[in-house]
Amino acid sequence: MTVFRRLPAYSGPSRANGKTESECLMFALIAALVFIGSFLLAAGTIIGMLLAYHDKMAAALTFEPIPREAPVYRLRVSRRRAAPATKKAEPAFRAAPLAA
Repeated sequence: MTVFRRLPAYSGPSRANGKTESECLMFALIAALVFIGSFLLAAGTIIGMLLAYHDKMAAALTFEPIPREAPVYRLRVSRRRAAPATKKAEPAFRAAPLAA
């Protein structure tokens, strides 16, 4: 029992677009090779970047930031002093009306 069948060396146009069976198979083979090649190139790039930057990624993941010192606020409170009164103050309540 043979799993593989022989492809004819040449066959007449068998599709509506005028392409032969061997042309369609050749297109499929090249498309598959381009797809596999691009996939391998992308996978190789990713693996290469992981290998090249492995140390930097590990350092970034284990980095503990240096604690910053708490900010020190220096407040300066200044009050204006009251000027001495030029007239004599009167009492708020007079004693005479309350004495009755």
